[in-house]
Amino acid sequence: MFRKLLIGSTFGFFLTAGMVRAEVVVRVRPPRPLVERRVAAPGRGFIWVPGYHRWDGRAYVWVPGAWMRPPRAGVVWVRPRWVHRRHGWVFIEGRWR
Repeated sequence: MFRKLLIGSTFGFFLTAGMVRAEVVVRVRPPRPLVERRVAAPGRGFIWVPGYHRWDGRAYVWVPGAWMRPPRAGVVWVRPRWVHRRHGWVFIEGRWR
């Protein structure tokens, strides 16, 4: 009983910590990114984060770009992307690095 609880707790920890991620494989190639028109930055220190296509379960949907403030100095935005794998396309989320 204790062993099952320990295994379940460990799995739950990694799941909530973001260590375990389920990949969604899409068999349809994503469309090319749209060309967006940027509006003026809302202030100093904002960085333009371009839009991207996400999969809603049936089709690709465009998520528009936005001005964002980096969480701390010295980080850069790594844009989200679709990567071709053996059975289709997998989405890699954008992140600050």
